[in-house]
Amino acid sequence: MNHSINKDEEKILSFMARIEAGEKIEADDWMPDEYRNVLIKLISMHGISEIMGALPEKEWVPKAPSLKRKLGIMAKVQDEMGHGQLLLRVTEDLIKPLGKTREDIMEDLFSGDLKFHNVFHMEAPTWGDAGLIGWLVDGAAIITQTNMLSASYGPYARALKRICAEEVFHAQHGEAIILALAEGTEAQKAMIQDSINRWWESLLMFFGPGDAKAVGTSKQDITAKYKIRSKSNEELRQDFFTKYVPRILSLGLTIPDLTMHFDDQKKEWIYRQPDWNRFKEIVRNKGPKSQERLRLRKLSYENNEWVRSALSSGSENEAG
Repeated sequence: MNHSINKDEEKILSFMARIEAGEKIEADDWMPDEYRNVLIKLISMHGISEIMGALPEKEWVPKAPSLKRKLGIMAKVQDEMGHGQLLLRVTEDLIKPLGKTREDIMEDLFSGDLKFHNVFHMEAPTWGDAGLIGWLVDGAAIITQTNMLSASYGPYARALKRICAEEVFHAQHGEAIILALAEGTEAQKAMIQDSINRWWESLLMFFGPGDAKAVGTSKQDITAKYKIRSKSNEELRQDFFTKYVPRILSLGLTIPDLTMHFDDQKKEWIYRQPDWNRFKEIVRNKGPKSQERLRLRKLSYENNEWVRSALSSGSENEAG
């Protein structure tokens, strides 16, 4: 018994030594259950969020104000769906040793066991929202994802390299919409301000709570321990403020938080905390558009079951 414990400890020590040395862990490598589980949770949530995140923008494909804008947002939706498929493929390699498949991932989404980002539960009623999603939501995503470009898990790090490159174009797409509106009529500028007012709290929530203990999770500590990411939720949020608050203000817009300012002594932004209880409700699929978007995703999944069956049958025939 003691021999078995020592052997397990040796494997973990060897694994951690590889991570400390900056080596990449691959899908076929041995890994501790804790490492595998945190990767499954993180990457599956990221992949599903890319897919669910395409839905609020998909609503604007037929309503975009010009053919050029329609083509632009259509291409963006296509990219986001591609990101989701890429990340779910990475997740499949992690769950395969556990006897699970992509179908299990989708069932977890529909049952509520698999969460997706809070921002994609929200409404996008105006063209200003479509621009803001590209500019600020994708901007927040870039900050989060670039923090994991050197992640210890090789397949995720490589997927992020491609995803981040495309997200830069998405942010530029959103910024172009916002700049066009900001240079337009007073009504168009007011539309942007209205979008910022409605989305601001969601943008703060995007990075997650600053104090892991406040919500009963140590995921921040675990991802840092295994060098999956290097910065905390709060550090990422501060990076977002530093990059985007000056840009928002430069357009003559305001931040819907009168307490917000940069503290020169602390070298950090001071701001009003969002309602974290509301955050927990939203990610439990109780947001404004949660159920509608889940129904749409489930309907699409069920309607396209025949495609998966045909592809599966084709693969089996080729193997035979």
